Amino acid sequence: MRETWNQAWIIAKRELRAYFATPLALVFLTVFVALTGALTFYVGQFFDRGQADLFPFFAYHPWLYLLLVPAVAMRLWAEERKSGTIELLMTLPVTPFEAILGKFLAAWAFIGLALVLTFPIWITVNILGSPDNGVILSSYLGSFLMAGAFLAIGSFVSTLTKNQVIAFIIASLICFLFTMSGLDLVQNSVRAWTPGFVANAVASMSFLSHFQRITRGVLDLPTLIFFFSMIIFWLFATVIAIDQKKAQ
Repeated sequence: MRETWNQAWIIAKRELRAYFATPLALVFLTVFVALTGALTFYVGQFFDRGQADLFPFFAYHPWLYLLLVPAVAMRLWAEERKSGTIELLMTLPVTPFEAILGKFLAAWAFIGLALVLTFPIWITVNILGSPDNGVILSSYLGSFLMAGAFLAIGSFVSTLTKNQVIAFIIASLICFLFTMSGLDLVQNSVRAWTPGFVANAVASMSFLSHFQRITRGVLDLPTLIFFFSMIIFWLFATVIAIDQKKAQ
């Protein structure tokens, strides 16, 4: 197990360095921070609410991730397939799981860095009032976990095509369906055609419902299990997809 983590860590460091080899990483980080700030202060009317919390900041994260996280994930394997370097990677003394884990951790750390760079908003709300920093911390953790789940879905989708644009669109669509599954609009449609337990199962898969619980300060075991299960399931699906490509 230690050897697996060591190999994955080596790949993760290589991938993370590759992000900053081009200006794209800085462009992504700038866009992420700018969009979160604009959505918080202008769309979310941070100052007009007169409340010392970061609800307007976290409320838009699921929708922001629908665009930005698949954009990070689309290059994980689609680019390797298009350039033909996936065959070279598979000849190295690493297992597909180690390669997938390393790439995933690098991308997850990159998104985590983007989240950390939003710290001026946290400082602002602490200067203006006395927010519940425990809720803010759990909301940051929930946002990071949700980004990991989006990223795992995007990692799997990027193994299915050489075209990064197609990988981006399909990953965004799948994440969108999981996000929307708990809303009344979807639930009413599902309950009209299926038994109640099916509708409840669909609702339990909603990113939005679980994340909103966290932003209200409810960081419970079922929510943590949900996000970690999503990450593990989609990474496992990625391993299966890569194994099939390797066997061909």
